[in-house]
Amino acid sequence: MSAAEPLTVTRRLAARVAGLDADALLPEERLLVARAVLDTVSVGIAARDEPAARLATRRARAQGGGPCTLWTLSGTARARQEEAAWANGVMAHVLDFDDVTSSMRGHPSVAMLPAILALAEAEGLTVGDVTVAYVAGFEVIAALSVAMAAPHYALGWHSTATIGAIGAAAACARLLRLDETQVAHALGLAVTQAAGTRASFGTMAKSVQAGNANLTGLRAARLAEIGFDAAPDALGGALGFARLGGGKSLALPEECNARALIRHGLEVKKYPLCYATHRALDAVLHLRAEHGVTLDEVEAVHVHASPGALAPLIHHRPTTGLDAKFSMEYAIAAALADGALRLASFDDAAVRRPLIQAFLPRVTADEDVGDLLPRWAEVTLRLKDGRTLSMCRHALRGGAEDPLSEGELLAKAADCFAHGGGEATGAAALLAAFKDPRRAARSALREVLCGAVLEEAI
Repeated sequence: MSAAEPLTVTRRLAARVAGLDADALLPEERLLVARAVLDTVSVGIAARDEPAARLATRRARAQGGGPCTLWTLSGTARARQEEAAWANGVMAHVLDFDDVTSSMRGHPSVAMLPAILALAEAEGLTVGDVTVAYVAGFEVIAALSVAMAAPHYALGWHSTATIGAIGAAAACARLLRLDETQVAHALGLAVTQAAGTRASFGTMAKSVQAGNANLTGLRAARLAEIGFDAAPDALGGALGFARLGGGKSLALPEECNARALIRHGLEVKKYPLCYATHRALDAVLHLRAEHGVTLDEVEAVHVHASPGALAPLIHHRPTTGLDAKFSMEYAIAAALADGALRLASFDDAAVRRPLIQAFLPRVTADEDVGDLLPRWAEVTLRLKDGRTLSMCRHALRGGAEDPLSEGELLAKAADCFAHGGGEATGAAALLAAFKDPRRAARSALREVLCGAVLEEAI
């Protein structure tokens, strides 16, 4: 590129990624990444017995051994880096319990961390390297999300799979220390592969799309590393990803600044289902506890939500655990019946309970009009005795504005470890390991997982 030629949007983002100074990261950024690793790996471990997780594991192992750890096994199983990135991405998204970022309308950590960690293991890199790579990838996700996530998602795209894949490419390129030109090519090469739709929600294909985001990002960085090139402005040009994906111009220099991770934040889920249900769940569980309401006392429930909030909730009469994760009707019915939403709430048998299935038509939901943010949900219970109970929920415990305490996060992760058949103490060990930037990423994963999961999934 000549000195007189203006920087494209892709090149500007590439410059940010290549030039990100690890020494300039704030303690808050380092801690957020450590927490993201804990949350992402632990929900993968919790999913180890899910059919999609077993299939992903089997496929990865069938491709031959390698240097990278498969998270949901005993810590002794290895796979090649691309296979590990893909399989771990699938497994960590199966339960839909992994973190989200509202501006993305998706899940940033599951789209990047499996690839980052597999590559770090393969290359013998440190926790500090993992941290700066994650921050670089998140900044690209933030820029793309501001420009296009809302219309992109509304058109039916799965932004975890699409925007996430480009973030993963940026993260892997930074981990490999590619120069600015190579990073720009990696971003463009990710565009050539990024895909995924919301039609897959409620099926194994949704978690496959998360695995594909990691595979795409890792492969794009490796291709750029050996000399493959891409369009000069694959992200922001007239035929670029942002415009073709339903967005506006990507000329957003303020989103190329540092601290996107702090500004946008990570939202850790309290409940193992689509985040679009969580505000309504908080409200209905509060009303249930405060007023002692049981399912058989409720005539009907209506949820009125912020604009766009219901878009992911495409299953209205679910019959399996997977499609129930994208059903407001099931979320409300199960919350009223059980007083909680747990991992066991999404067993197929739990979803098919006659009292739950009979109540589903009594739950209705609609959206307001206007801006996507801020998010909120108002729940109204109409009781059989004539009373009406209502509550509107804005901030969420676990959201970026009210994050879980370290103890609460560890409790969630310990429950995930235990659900996967392992030792709950592995959660604290994993968080401690990823707070030490000098620690080898490979040992941080293997030492914890070898003691965390008791028997291998087949």
